[in-house]
Amino acid sequence: MKPLRVVSGRVAVLDRPDVDTDQIIPKQFLKRIERTGYGEFLFFDWRYDEQGEPRPGFELNRPEFAGAKILLAGRNFGCGSSREHAAWALQDYGFDVVIAPSFGDIFRSNAGKIGMLAVQLDEADVKRLMEGVDLDRGSTMTVDLERCVLVGPTGEQLPFEVDGATRHRLLNGLDDIGLTLEHEADIAAFEARRAAAGA
Repeated sequence: MKPLRVVSGRVAVLDRPDVDTDQIIPKQFLKRIERTGYGEFLFFDWRYDEQGEPRPGFELNRPEFAGAKILLAGRNFGCGSSREHAAWALQDYGFDVVIAPSFGDIFRSNAGKIGMLAVQLDEADVKRLMEGVDLDRGSTMTVDLERCVLVGPTGEQLPFEVDGATRHRLLNGLDDIGLTLEHEADIAAFEARRAAAGA
């Protein structure tokens, strides 16, 4: 997992509440055995019509949002089933940060475990950020996890909070194995004591 410290880049807006994990990655794409390759299926039923053509009315099909690293979303983003594929699909598509007024708890946890930051802000702040995005030319934002401050599309700075464990994990690029290996010396000492006691 790569460390996530400062993310600067294009921002996309998905101003819809209660976007659940089945909408993020529909169930027919869960048969893959890899953790990669889900990005092309992100929001598949919203992005494409029955003939597989992009729907021009869907937000992420806007050229101004192409290549976005940051997603501004509505409340209760990632609700529904616990499928971790939803976080995989967003990350594989190119998003490093999702900002919303609230998240499904399991989605937020899954995001942090793969190196994607879920930032929760007041709904009024998220609305202001969305309204600041230039829908004709596109906009950029910066999310600084080291300082826990984001810089919106019109230059406003907003502080945000992230729990200490998730922040540590993201700043240092640590997956579950990496977190365990931080205690490698303690584990080795315990095993040595255990072996000596049994000898």
